[in-house]
Amino acid sequence: MEIKLIRTEKDYTEASERLEEIFHSKPGTQENEELQILVMLMEKYEDELIGEFPYPDPIEAIKFKMEQMGIDQKELAKIIGLRSRASEILSKKRPMSINIIRKISRALAIPADILIQPYETI
Repeated sequence: MEIKLIRTEKDYTEASERLEEIFHSKPGTQENEELQILVMLMEKYEDELIGEFPYPDPIEAIKFKMEQMGIDQKELAKIIGLRSRASEILSKKRPMSINIIRKISRALAIPADILIQPYETI
């Protein structure tokens, strides 16, 4: 296969298919070198694609994940440790501390890089 830059979804799909074909290639072979180059090109394309999409508002992400998991504010308060703090965070009256971000990230499986994004408090 001719290696080329990945610029479109079609290019990405073709690269993915080729990657599957040569995935178990032996180190030191030409196919293994092609595999490594494809991985780098695919990662670059993914990074550029993701860069086009802004992160969601951290509080909206928490609310969405809570709804998805069937968690209410009381359960979030247990995760955070303080009932009033959960209310203040969800209503954007108080910013989250790093400790709270870590707790929420672990409990709700929300990447910390989403939760650390700046947001307006009231």
